[in-house]
Amino acid sequence: MARATTPKPRTSSTKATPKTKVTATKKTTVSQKAPAVPKPEVKPMVVRETSPVVSAPEMKKKELIEAAVERAGVKKKDAKPAIEAALAILGEALSDGRDLNLQPLGKIKVQKTKELSNGTVMNVRIRRSKQATEAPAPDPFSEAAE
Repeated sequence: MARATTPKPRTSSTKATPKTKVTATKKTTVSQKAPAVPKPEVKPMVVRETSPVVSAPEMKKKELIEAAVERAGVKKKDAKPAIEAALAILGEALSDGRDLNLQPLGKIKVQKTKELSNGTVMNVRIRRSKQATEAPAPDPFSEAAE
């Protein structure tokens, strides 16, 4: 007679261990840091107050012509066109970005320019020699007139 068998639950060949709760712990790693760079010493800074520079009133073209006429001893009608032509040439040279070396005025170098809607802004550097600032150069026109 055939026997009815019920399937047996499978068991592993190893002994069953009681279930335990395993807690994970973080493993801390020790990283080596670069040696600390010493902070630079902060020295106190001396702050000097500067007084505002008060400039003399600006020189206009009319005043320049009068001063040139007086110094050179020429007639105003002769000096005016020459001075106006010289100023126009200087303005064109500066707008072209050319450096000017006009002693005793000094060496003029255009640093940067900026175009605006109503004109051009130029930053220039003027370097004068100490001789030009200490004593004015002799006037060649006064020697020729004597």
